[in-house]
Amino acid sequence: MFRYRDPRVMLGRIVIACLTAGFAVPGAATAATTLMPGVTYERDIQFTSHGPVVMHVLTAPRPGGLYDLRPEVSNGIIPGLERVTSIERRISPQATVAGVSGDEQTSGLNLRGGVLGSRPLSGQSSIGIDASGNLHVERVAFFATWAGTGARHPGIALNQLPTTNGITLYTPIWGAATPAGIGTVEAVLPSFPAVASNVDLSGAVSEVRAGGGTAIPPAGAVLVARGTAAQSLTAEVPAGSRVTVRMLLGSGWSQFPNGMGGGPLLVKAGRPIFRAGEQFSIDQLALRQGRCAVGQRADGSIVLVTVDGGQPGYSAGMTNLELAQALARLRAVTAAGLSIGNSAAMAFEGTLLSRPSGARGERAVADALLVSYAGVQVTQPDGMVSSPNGDGFADTQPLAYKVVRPSTVTAELVGPGRAIQYASGTSRLPGTYRFSFPGEGFPPPTEGLWRWVVTAVDDAGRTSKAERSFVVNNTLGYLQLDQAIVPRRGRLAIGFKLSRAARVTAAIERPTGILARTLLSSVQEPAGDVALAWDGRTGRRQAASPGRYRVRITASNELGRVDLTRDFIVSSG
Repeated sequence: MFRYRDPRVMLGRIVIACLTAGFAVPGAATAATTLMPGVTYERDIQFTSHGPVVMHVLTAPRPGGLYDLRPEVSNGIIPGLERVTSIERRISPQATVAGVSGDEQTSGLNLRGGVLGSRPLSGQSSIGIDASGNLHVERVAFFATWAGTGARHPGIALNQLPTTNGITLYTPIWGAATPAGIGTVEAVLPSFPAVASNVDLSGAVSEVRAGGGTAIPPAGAVLVARGTAAQSLTAEVPAGSRVTVRMLLGSGWSQFPNGMGGGPLLVKAGRPIFRAGEQFSIDQLALRQGRCAVGQRADGSIVLVTVDGGQPGYSAGMTNLELAQALARLRAVTAAGLSIGNSAAMAFEGTLLSRPSGARGERAVADALLVSYAGVQVTQPDGMVSSPNGDGFADTQPLAYKVVRPSTVTAELVGPGRAIQYASGTSRLPGTYRFSFPGEGFPPPTEGLWRWVVTAVDDAGRTSKAERSFVVNNTLGYLQLDQAIVPRRGRLAIGFKLSRAARVTAAIERPTGILARTLLSSVQEPAGDVALAWDGRTGRRQAASPGRYRVRITASNELGRVDLTRDFIVSSG
């Protein structure tokens, strides 16, 4: 028999919940969430005299081994624009990725795998990652020469719009063809080495033609000259001749595998920098707005930060100095700024973690700085609690793992008492592999803590391991409502079952999580059927406004906490 509890008797006091997506306790921070092995994420909320500020912090190991930190250009080409979430989804088959947005337009160094895609800007810092995984933030000198049949000429640009009297080398990272133009001379190099720094790069010229829009050979390059440079190119680079190009990065950056444009310098030797003296406008530095940054701690770990901004009442954003101070508080010894304003975003595996301030949401950018992980990744279970009791709520727990290289994989389900309840070992090609717990033929699982543990050895001999935990708890089940649409000032009957005694909380709330009425507040209930009723009124005894609502039942005992929800509608009738 159901036991009825009158909310007018059980309600000791009304609690109005204010924890919504746009409001939180001053100084509150979410517990760190593991996104992938070794990589965590947390969301910090601070109340300041300027309003709340929301900061997203991603922490990753020192680059090396299974981990990498590198820029990714939009759509794989320098002139393009693409959202960070789209960039990550494109990269995801090759690695598990998380990161932040870079520039709105490519305007500085691009260095990936030792291949130079664009030159650094002299008036702004560049961000480099050396072969030992150390982060460098410096102004980097650049010098380049070219030579045909004559002497070497200084001054050649790389993958940028051609200047009036200049010469530019275009490689496949620019795109399919050179820029359209009038009065240009172009030398096609069908075969040309990848642009590494501080080495002579040479290729034979197949043809010299006038005009722009020349197709860039997939394994080659095109030299484009205008004005006085066009005269030199025509005279010294005839078809059949060879061209030699040399591009040099200063400060030892020739040996760095990865780098990108950025700035300004935010933290040096652990101290925030007030004025780095770089070529950024007052608005870029002094306005409170959304911002991204990268830093490195003394132990080598990487910190990526995105501050939401431009959203009064949710997050006011930070000035450049406030961001520098935040990075120093996060124990960064070196740090640099990245994107600002509406472009600032952080994402994981193609899903936003931050809340960009643009009217249309996430904005397309020229590049992103991503942490990538090449080991086995175990996806987060749909819920931390599974209750396989046959009521249709969380009866099964979807489990999955992902490998990005051919690997030998061992997957185990470890039950309470650390007993291995299921194990399999097999060879896997790159991809995501899904399972359902408990699977067909699996005996009823023991209640308690379970661990999904996956170990992989890839074709390079590297071992990686990932795991996720969840709880099997059948305490609460069979939540039922007597109707899906409740007339205004109507009555809603609610029923559920307890398989064992528990402290029960029952509430009516909006889908946003705002509390409308507490029906039970941590009341100890024995095992059995429980019935409740809601009279259609809020905690202030007013008739609930029409719209969508949710019943939430929470049961807590020695096994932990279980939540069940059911949605319904309050009609205007």
